[in-house]
Amino acid sequence: MADTSVVSTWASVYSNDIISFILSVLILAVYHVYLRNKVRKDPTYTVQAINRIARTLWVETMMSSGKPDVIPVQTLRNSTMAATFLASTAVLLIMGVLTLSAQAQGGAWHTLNLYGATHSELWAIKLILLLINLFVAFFSFSMAIRIFNHVGFLINVPLGLNHKSLTAQHVALYLNSAGKYYSIGMRTYYFCVPLVFWLFGPHFMVVATIVLIPLLYKHDRAPKVLADDFR
Repeated sequence: MADTSVVSTWASVYSNDIISFILSVLILAVYHVYLRNKVRKDPTYTVQAINRIARTLWVETMMSSGKPDVIPVQTLRNSTMAATFLASTAVLLIMGVLTLSAQAQGGAWHTLNLYGATHSELWAIKLILLLINLFVAFFSFSMAIRIFNHVGFLINVPLGLNHKSLTAQHVALYLNSAGKYYSIGMRTYYFCVPLVFWLFGPHFMVVATIVLIPLLYKHDRAPKVLADDFR
């Protein structure tokens, strides 16, 4: 009975923050389910889907056309440098959040918090969730770097060796896997926006999520002319 009473009290005190967090996650989840369903019906609906097709064609071209080896190496180096920069940025943000955790009550962050709780326990939970999000970003970009490095070796293996595990399709799967991790890292960066606004109050989190959706859609939706070219 005592445990039930504690949970009930905790839920009532933090109800606005809990509802706002769940609503924010649900909005983003529904958006990504919508995109996935669209891609199933139209494989060129999003930029990410077209990039997967382009990466596959690029690998097949690089491994079969006999182009200079420096071309794929330079291209992969650019991707590795971008992922390295974003992984390093995630580490810096993690350090910043850890520094912010020293402010037990959040201080001036609660000035505009009209509907949410301001307890130190909730402040700590918010920072922990932000840290988890940033750690996911760091590990995603780290995995992308790891796979980009593997592809750098695989893509230069001559197809004439006829190794069943080193075909252009196999290497393309590796490269698309790196692209998937890179995309996950970017998604976690985007989710940082609602999480940071949550520090100011639950209503800011919901508003930030609602504003984020059309911005994401604008960047996720493939240009119609480009999509038609891939059909």
